[in-house]
Amino acid sequence: MKRFYLLWLAFVVLFSGAQLSAQAEPKSGDKTAGKDAAVAPISEKEPVLAITDHEITIGGKLIKYRATAGYLLMKDAKNEKPKANLFFVAYTKLANPAEPIDLATRPITYSFNGGPGSASIWLHMGAIGPKRVAMTAEGESLPPPYRMVANELSWLDATDLVFIDPVSTGYSRAYKDEDPHQFHGFNEDIASVGDFIRLYTTRNQRWSSPKFLVGESYGTTRASALSDYLQDRYGLYLNGITLISSIMNFQTALFTQGNDLPYQLFLPTYAASAWYHKKLSGAIASADLVTTVRRAEKFVQEKYAPALMLGDALPAKDKTELAQEMAGMIGLPAALIAQRNLRVDIFTFTRELLADRDRSVGRYDARLTGIRYAPGTAKPDFDPSYEAVYGSYTACFNDYIRRELKYENDLPYNALTGDVRPWNYNNVQNEYLNTSELLHRAMSRNTHLKVWIANGYYDLATPFFATDYTVRQMGLDPAVRDNVSMTFYEGGHMMYMVPQALAKLKADAAKFYELTLKSAGVKQP
Repeated sequence: MKRFYLLWLAFVVLFSGAQLSAQAEPKSGDKTAGKDAAVAPISEKEPVLAITDHEITIGGKLIKYRATAGYLLMKDAKNEKPKANLFFVAYTKLANPAEPIDLATRPITYSFNGGPGSASIWLHMGAIGPKRVAMTAEGESLPPPYRMVANELSWLDATDLVFIDPVSTGYSRAYKDEDPHQFHGFNEDIASVGDFIRLYTTRNQRWSSPKFLVGESYGTTRASALSDYLQDRYGLYLNGITLISSIMNFQTALFTQGNDLPYQLFLPTYAASAWYHKKLSGAIASADLVTTVRRAEKFVQEKYAPALMLGDALPAKDKTELAQEMAGMIGLPAALIAQRNLRVDIFTFTRELLADRDRSVGRYDARLTGIRYAPGTAKPDFDPSYEAVYGSYTACFNDYIRRELKYENDLPYNALTGDVRPWNYNNVQNEYLNTSELLHRAMSRNTHLKVWIANGYYDLATPFFATDYTVRQMGLDPAVRDNVSMTFYEGGHMMYMVPQALAKLKADAAKFYELTLKSAGVKQP
């Protein structure tokens, strides 16, 4: 039950206007304001890093690389007081006589997942790192004990990689005697991760390198906000951002009274899910996936959204007809849809789609199903799409980090934790968090910034149609509108769980890096 609510609360982020103390300006009335010069710097030894060398073959080409794992000690910018240890794993390509490394042309990509409360393990061990968790051909977990394989579809051929775990996730922790909650909020998180990126870039002489971000889920919320923060605070301009399973406008995903957007924007994913589980009948059942979701999108735009706007003024006859049409499109009984006033929330859908089989469908990946604890009731169930990855990814990472990367730490690795709650978002009291405006501002100022968004058709956490809606509502100037590209996959939130989708993601990533660097005039070997 705790894990179920943790997964849903991944989007109910809370933000505090308080800045990370390492970044904050003195507040009015603060007794310590103006006394920084009198504070003696605190001398602390930098944590020891684990450094190992490896090799991998990607696209038929042997790549030698260095792995660096450990902490970056984050300090208060004013008095050098230690604030937090941020854990990271970095992979950098090694030079050889035939191919020297020019840091001015070699990209660096900073990667993180979301939650909030999630470590970077999912992208690291599932998609873009040099090792990945072995899955079935359908993207389901193998039986324990789990195993890793070399990731021949890693992005390491195109870019160096740095995986960042925000404070309280992974091995990252607030420094001793420091309150970890000072890092648990939208603004605080942007400040701490942004400062990590600045510091790592500086220490590793990467200011001249092409710079990219890749985030997944709430990591896309973070990445879109960082695009503006890094420019504005540090003058660190990015070449590209990859948003995997994006959520920028939280109004599109929160089912609350008076907010009809999620009901509209989730519906095409409901249709895709019903199609996959063969819950449709008639002509629509014989259509392919793309035709099915396009039909659902058209229904939303032409019939469903106008009907919801009418509210109680919608004639009873029209309501009955719409319920019947929706039933044929999303696989739920027309009577249930009408009873819910044409508004089907995610909990109802995941519980009811396969109720006749005593199964629930996954929120992260609606293709996956789980046994109902209490069939026939409204009691919440576990998310089968989370269980498909939690054990395997956690086991493989804990083995990999010690055995192959030679990093030792006896702390539990927090792959997904509730310790970051309550998440602070005081800057958006009485409104929905929407970082697309921050990305809009960054792209307007940095007209060379390219954005690539990857979406899974079966993702009920961050539905593809909601992302499409968000981008269409950004109000981008025509000069930069084509800087945003979107691709779609026959998978869920972690579409790369499916080997075929992983291969497509890799091909699309290669194209994105190639075109972005070409547009920047960066020559690639």
